[in-house]
Amino acid sequence: MSGTLVVELREGLIGGKMSARKLEKELNRHAADGWRYKSLTSVDVKGRVGPGGVDGVIIVFERE
Repeated sequence: MSGTLVVELREGLIGGKMSARKLEKELNRHAADGWRYKSLTSVDVKGRVGPGGVDGVIIVFERE
């Protein structure tokens, strides 16, 4: 199956920083399913409650 996969990855705590280990696990998990990393964008994801946000990334994968 070919196409594009977009994944939003974020830390769960308000003000939390994105851990390299969590990002690495996500990249490897999708690579094991045949997806190839295409791009990554850092985002500040606002929480549902309160003024704080969390660090997050949008990862784009693709496959033939």
